[in-house]
Amino acid sequence: MPFLKRLGYFLIGLSIGLIFLTLFLKKKTDETGTEFCYLPNCRVLKELRSKPLRIDTALQATTDSLLIQYLLKEGDVDFGQSDTRAKPCKIYRIKGSTGEKELRITLENCESFTLLTAYDVED
Repeated sequence: MPFLKRLGYFLIGLSIGLIFLTLFLKKKTDETGTEFCYLPNCRVLKELRSKPLRIDTALQATTDSLLIQYLLKEGDVDFGQSDTRAKPCKIYRIKGSTGEKELRITLENCESFTLLTAYDVED
């Protein structure tokens, strides 16, 4: 059997397998709510969302919890401004945009909870 014919069969089988795998994993993630996070930004945001969120007492009156949840899902971690080696809690700065607002928050990622220490909204 010539090489090009075997390569064609291989590529057809690979395509069918990838389509099946994509559909299977998409259905599984929709049912169970799991997500596959391999990049650092996604992994940090997922870890921050997995712990209970505490808000600093000075910020409780001015924070919008929906915007914070949006940033924890869709935000970008600014690793240049973050201190990932801080003890006892790592410090992460997260920024994002809702279209009309620019948002920035600072979170401390402690062992058993996440603490919101800074909250800034620009129109």
